[in-house]
Amino acid sequence: MGIKLEEYPVKKIIKRDGRVVDFDHLRVREAIKKAMISVDKYDENLLNQVVEYVLQVIAEKYGATRTPHVEDVQDIVEFALVRFDLYEVAKSYILYRKQRERIRKEKMLILETDYLDEVDKRFSVNALRLMASRYLLKNEEGKLAERPKQLFQRVAALIVIPDILYDPQIFDKEGKQKIHPQESFNPELWAGKVGLGREGQGYQVYWNRWHLERMKKLYDNLNSQGMMRHPWSVFWEMLLSGVFDHHYKDYLSYYNLMVEKKFMPNSPTLFNAGARLGQLSACFVLPIEDNIESIMRAATEAAIIFKSGGGIGINYSKLRPEGDVVFSTSGVASGPVTFMRIIDTVTEVVKQGGKRRGANMGILEVWHPDIEKFIRGKEREGFLENFNISVLIDDKFMKCLETDTPYELRNPRDNKVWGVKSPSHLFHLIAEMAWKTADPGVLFLENINRRNPLRKALGEIRSTNPCGEEPLYEYESCNLGSLNLYAFVKSTERGREIDWDGLREAVSIAYRFLDNVIDVNNYPLQSIDEMSKKTRRIGLGFMGLADLLFALRIPFNSEEGFELMQKITEFIAYHTYSESIERAKTRGVFPLYWQSSYVKGQLPLEGFYRRELWTMDWERIAEDAKQYGIRNSFLMSIAPTGSISMLADTSSGLEPVFALIYEKHVTVGVFHYIDPEFENYLKEAGLHNEQIFKMVADNGGSIQGLDVFPEEARRVFVVAYDIPWWDHVRAQYHVGLWVDAAVSKTINMPSWVTVEDVKNAYLFAYRLGLKGITIYRDLSKSTQVLVTPSQRESRYITTVENKTLEIMRGLAVEVKVPSAETVRTAALPVQASLAEVQVEPIVSFELGGNGGKYSICPECRGRNLIWQEGCVRCLDCGWTSCVIS
Repeated sequence: MGIKLEEYPVKKIIKRDGRVVDFDHLRVREAIKKAMISVDKYDENLLNQVVEYVLQVIAEKYGATRTPHVEDVQDIVEFALVRFDLYEVAKSYILYRKQRERIRKEKMLILETDYLDEVDKRFSVNALRLMASRYLLKNEEGKLAERPKQLFQRVAALIVIPDILYDPQIFDKEGKQKIHPQESFNPELWAGKVGLGREGQGYQVYWNRWHLERMKKLYDNLNSQGMMRHPWSVFWEMLLSGVFDHHYKDYLSYYNLMVEKKFMPNSPTLFNAGARLGQLSACFVLPIEDNIESIMRAATEAAIIFKSGGGIGINYSKLRPEGDVVFSTSGVASGPVTFMRIIDTVTEVVKQGGKRRGANMGILEVWHPDIEKFIRGKEREGFLENFNISVLIDDKFMKCLETDTPYELRNPRDNKVWGVKSPSHLFHLIAEMAWKTADPGVLFLENINRRNPLRKALGEIRSTNPCGEEPLYEYESCNLGSLNLYAFVKSTERGREIDWDGLREAVSIAYRFLDNVIDVNNYPLQSIDEMSKKTRRIGLGFMGLADLLFALRIPFNSEEGFELMQKITEFIAYHTYSESIERAKTRGVFPLYWQSSYVKGQLPLEGFYRRELWTMDWERIAEDAKQYGIRNSFLMSIAPTGSISMLADTSSGLEPVFALIYEKHVTVGVFHYIDPEFENYLKEAGLHNEQIFKMVADNGGSIQGLDVFPEEARRVFVVAYDIPWWDHVRAQYHVGLWVDAAVSKTINMPSWVTVEDVKNAYLFAYRLGLKGITIYRDLSKSTQVLVTPSQRESRYITTVENKTLEIMRGLAVEVKVPSAETVRTAALPVQASLAEVQVEPIVSFELGGNGGKYSICPECRGRNLIWQEGCVRCLDCGWTSCVIS
């Protein structure tokens, strides 16, 4: 290029919001390049000529004394494109400018502002609309009281507080300090007057009263353990004098991780960090004993948790069965299912944090005499609407099933046998009800506890949170967060690759973020506070897997795909464990560490016991955990991410993309939503036009069966119902190898599967060692809004070769892969195949544990509701009934 950029006279440019920033010629180049590519007119030499001409015109017009406005520069670009006879490129550039202007105006309308800052610009219209409706704090008039930037500042400003109080200048890990007398402190007096990042007479970020309140609570807690070197007043003087200012970099690391969309914590953290409620965890498990006092206490505690923004799981197996004697009243017991209705009613009337109804997981163990009534619990319309239900199955039952031996049912009151049942009858009933209603799910007791590091100290885990990805002890909580894998795709000379170094750095920061949550969380009950700090459980997971695989052009259910998702999970687990060990060296181990299996060098990861699978040095991790200890009892969980993945503009959790393109209904009209990575492909392939958008949307969001797309594209760009259900199970297995808690995954099944398919899914999951499984058969809860060719043709039509069926045969699970003809003529137990069903918009969802029955989205009034990750989710606005995502 003829112009020497170091001598270029124009150094600054005026942005639309009035800010004056450095002039970056590369942005001019990138904009012209994109316009060329969009109309298939990219030419490197011509691009260089146009850019040089644009820069010359700007230099001649403004020189070193005047500063151009961004609109002036764009006008010059348009003129240059026309001058070089690039009329199609100029048209594309003009349309792009108009589109960007429309987006800017829409964003400003959503955020109730007349300008956009650098954070507003990073997030899409979809993400900002979701933030404004759900996450941003509002004043008493219902107007926005903060912007996205302030949201992430508010969260990061809370999360950095433990880094300050665990600083060795104030913290003594050994706990050998004298306990200092309690000192009074009024956080309101200091709110908005002290913070981090000194800037002249002020700070870059300020703490509010809720931040300061949590700071004092953490100080008092550590002080009570003899871990504070100085009294509160001395600490406070140190803070004001700048002793801890270096922790501003920690604050920035948390803030940037969220703003750059590399990581998001679970929704309650975004709602409540630095706000009045201060409750940061998504899910809890409560105990319930066989007496009315315990039952009513559980109802009260559930109400408190729902009010704070959480969901609960309860194992009801300790309650005596229906018809049993009640000695205190000489009456007859009504059984656990009846008492579940009490919690269901509480859920109905108490909104979570004033935002939505709560969610429940109801569990009954398969030996309970009321098990059949429980299995049928969701069969009746309007019953237990606010529950997910799961049957907890033990190995004894599975052995009886395999040998067709009668299975004993026992009364929990006295452990006496109340009768026997055919295990095959119960197993069939579970599958049939799941086939009809998507409930119950299935949990496997021994699979959950096989590697449980706290089994010796606390016994077996027998409950989970509402979505099943966190098996929890009574009064435990889970605070979760998800890395956005799609954010770590980078372009190199070799093509697109995973930025492993960037991912490792993000894992380190995300781990520290979640560990800090434990210390500044305002738990809803004292018993939960105590238990959560005994185990210090966190759950780091991911989202964006499907988009990452799209970007790398790897089919989701190919052997390469399964291998990569396993490798990624192992990589995250390895570095999370490594960070937890490092933090134990400076802050101490979790209190129950000495009673755990870590002291023997045993890790709660199934993959650890499969040395042939290792790609990392797990021997070092085990030895270090044994020698130095570890900060947290559990570290990994793959949770639902419906809303937070929409904030990050990526795919949800471990799930495949639900639709590549669909019609999105918003207040200003209807337009086509396109998966971002699929849109990149369409542009590269010269297929980015309205005709293609409509074709794919009308095909249920799938490209299967559309000859305009080459076979390789049809193999890569698969949606949930393109993938055989057995490959969904296998994906959960490969990721679960390196997850110590559990994995939330919907096993999507088309409407034409049989009850036998559901039973085979359960057997496959059990024999693979999965901790639980949730199936969702299309049409079992509603009319489906998106109908793919696999659903319409009553067969899987995607051809991705893998070894899944071979693995199933090796585990003695036989599956008949249907052809279209055999399925259409099969006699389905309840309703006809999808080929005979008139497709129409969703009428309603009867979904347990997810806030009840919805005929339309309660947020945007749209009808694009889907069922994913155990939750109702709106495709239009991102609203979800899930407490986590």
